[in-house]
Amino acid sequence: MDGATQTHPELSEIFNKDEERVDWHDETLWWIRQKRDKSAHSIPEWEQLRETASQIKNNVLSDLSAYLVSFEEKALANGIIVHWAADAAEHNRIVHGILKENGIQQMVKSKSMLTEECHLNEYLEQQGLDVIDSDLGERIVQLAKEPPSHIVLPCIHKKKEEIGDLFHIHLGVPAGTSDPQILTETARQHLRETFLTRRAALTGVNFAIAETGEFVVCTNEGNADMGAHLADVHIASMGIEKIIPERRHLGVFLRLLTRSATGQPITTYSSHFKKPRPGQQMHIVIVDNGRTIQMGREDFRNSLKCIRCGACMNTCPVYRRSGGHSYHNAISGPIGAILAPNLDMKKYADLPFASTLCGSCSNVCPVKIDIHQQLYKWRQVIVKEGYADSTKKIGMQLMTFTLSSPAVYRTAGKAGRWFLKHVPFAVNNKFNPWYKQRDMPEAPAESFGEWYKKNVKKS
Repeated sequence: MDGATQTHPELSEIFNKDEERVDWHDETLWWIRQKRDKSAHSIPEWEQLRETASQIKNNVLSDLSAYLVSFEEKALANGIIVHWAADAAEHNRIVHGILKENGIQQMVKSKSMLTEECHLNEYLEQQGLDVIDSDLGERIVQLAKEPPSHIVLPCIHKKKEEIGDLFHIHLGVPAGTSDPQILTETARQHLRETFLTRRAALTGVNFAIAETGEFVVCTNEGNADMGAHLADVHIASMGIEKIIPERRHLGVFLRLLTRSATGQPITTYSSHFKKPRPGQQMHIVIVDNGRTIQMGREDFRNSLKCIRCGACMNTCPVYRRSGGHSYHNAISGPIGAILAPNLDMKKYADLPFASTLCGSCSNVCPVKIDIHQQLYKWRQVIVKEGYADSTKKIGMQLMTFTLSSPAVYRTAGKAGRWFLKHVPFAVNNKFNPWYKQRDMPEAPAESFGEWYKKNVKKS
C-alpha cells in the first residue's frame, strides 16, 4: 500500500517505530507551545485580540464576495493583474500560463501552503519547468522529495544529521557535517545564486486588504522579499479566505500570528506588496478549491478563519507523537483534519478520528476556531455518510450496547477482570490496538460498583 492510500493509524505506526525521533518531535513542539504561552501571557489584552480577530473574520465570511470584488477593483487600479481559479488544476494552469507567456523556465518560490495544496511544484516539473523552494525548511524537504510536515516548520521531523546528508549529496558539504551554522550558510550561498538568476518568483499571501488592494507576506528569512524584489514577474497565490477588510485590522492579526506560531512578537519581515515596480509584472491568483463548499457547511465554515499559525499542531498530543506526514494531506494536524474531508470525504475520512478531542487546539487558536468541536462533528458526518472504518463502527456499536445496559456492563466488567487475571495473553496481544503502545492495567479485585455497595451503601 503506498503513502497516498495509507491511513493515519498506519502512517503514524511507521513514524512511531523511531522512538527517539518521536520523543524529540514531541518535546520540541511542546517547547514551542510553551514559548507561545509566555508570549501570549505577556500581553494583558491577548484575549481581546483573539476575540477581535475572530469577529473581523466573522465579518469577512459573512460578506466575502463583496470584499473579494473590492480587493480585485483596488488591486487592478494598483497595476496588479488579477486571476481567479476555481480549483487546484486551474490555479496550476494559470501559473504555468504566466511563465510560458514570459518565456520563463525557472522559478524561485517562497513558502505557500496553498501551492502545496494544489501540488504546483509537481505540476510545473511535469511541464519541464524548474522550481526551487527558497524557504530553508521547504528547500530541505524538497531535496528529500518529501512534502512539508508542518505549516510553519516544514522539516521539523528531520534531524540535523539527516539534513547534513542531504546537503552532502545535493550541495557538496563534507560528509558527516551536522553543524547548523555551516548547513545554514551553505543554504544561504546556494539560494543567493537562485535569487539572482530567476526571472519569476512566487509567494504566498498571509493577508489581503480589501480596502487598499495590497497583500502582506510574513517571513522570518526574508526569502519572499529577495525573490519578489529581484524577479521580473511576481506571482502571488492566495486562498479566497485571506481577505481582511481594512489596513488598520492588520495590526490585530500581526500581533497574534507569530506569537501563536513561534512565540515571537512579530515576524522578522512583514512585507506589503501594493503595486509592481516599473518594468515588473505582478500577478495574484485568487483560489477557491473547495473553500466555498466549506462556507456552505454551517458547522465547518469557521475553519476558514484560519491564519495558518500552526499553534493547534504544536499543542496537539496526537500530532506531536504521530508526525505531520501521517495526515497524508498538505495541511496536517487538527486544522488539516477539518479542511481535508471537505476536499475529499472518503480519502480523508480517517483524519477527524486522529484526535483525543481534548480541546487544546481550540484553546490556543488565535481566531477562536472551535477546532475540537468541528472534529467531533466531522466524525458524525463521516459515519452518517458511510465512510467510517468498519472496525471502528462495529466497536462503537458494541460499546453502545454494553454501556446502555447496566446488567451487560457489569457482566462485561467481571469478564474483563477475570481474563486480565487468569488469561492475560487473551488481552495482551497484537490484536489489541491499545496494547501496542501501552501496558494493560492490573486487574482490580473488585469493581467500583461492588466496592460502593459494600462500603457506602450500607452506611
